[in-house]
Amino acid sequence: MKQGGAAPTGKWVGSPQGGVAAPEPLLLPDPATRFSGTAGRLRALASGHPMAEWLGFMSRLSEAQHRAATTLPPMPAIEPSLIEQSVAARIPPIAADGHHRNSAWRDGLSVLFDELSEADIPAPAAAIIADMRGYSVETIEDLADSFLRGSMSADEAGPALYVAAALQVYFTRLAGRLDASTLRLLLQRGLCPCCGSSPVSGVITASGRTPGTRYLYCSLCSTAWTHVRAVCITCESSGGLSLKGVEGGSSAVQAETCDDCQTYAKMLYQTKDTKVDPYADDLASLGLDIMVAEAGWARHAPNPLLLVG
Repeated sequence: MKQGGAAPTGKWVGSPQGGVAAPEPLLLPDPATRFSGTAGRLRALASGHPMAEWLGFMSRLSEAQHRAATTLPPMPAIEPSLIEQSVAARIPPIAADGHHRNSAWRDGLSVLFDELSEADIPAPAAAIIADMRGYSVETIEDLADSFLRGSMSADEAGPALYVAAALQVYFTRLAGRLDASTLRLLLQRGLCPCCGSSPVSGVITASGRTPGTRYLYCSLCSTAWTHVRAVCITCESSGGLSLKGVEGGSSAVQAETCDDCQTYAKMLYQTKDTKVDPYADDLASLGLDIMVAEAGWARHAPNPLLLVG
């Protein structure tokens, strides 16, 4: 099923008179709307925000991602037998650390550069783009490898932003071509069933077939998948969980902390705000990250657009 699509009629769990519909186990991304939705939400959140200028820049980056996702030629199909073999072995079919990238991801990077060069962006950001245009293909591919392996260094923080953004477009377009009915959740439920990456945040639904379902949203390929609530997405324990928020801040965005592994993850509640976006609201709630980190919890995984530091 595609994110944002109408849920198909499903079988009932238990008695047809008193059962509840089972939630879709995973939702594949729609590249035509994924990045435009984030861009619009960032614009809305930027109004009156202490980090308005930065959120505005991130909105323009998301708009450039939307342009790349919707104007590049279609992605080549993945061999069905490879998908079947991966799913049977409970391995992500487009594993971030094992997938053989084609040049389409660099085409997306070029679109990002072109779109942002025509936008009103900060001078340091423009300077990084100008430098990267002179990089060799080998250097660009090495940066991509470092990003996907989680080995980016601090001095690569600037280029990492654009590499991460381009790879998000590439993997989102790949995931959008998969067939959800052929996929299975991984044994390690805190990782994306399509590419094996960590989630950027979780959303607790307020409507649809199964209100109250928690979906985790992949930080790389934008796939969403179910994860039982009241269980830590890092260590899978349930004894030491609690929710924390910023006093006076949005009650829709909470940090779910775990005392067992001392990590936390962002959870967004649609009952508090039906417009929450797993990517935009994560970026706009950095104050919550700072507060929770100062209290001793480590984030379960970094946001790819804030990978270094």
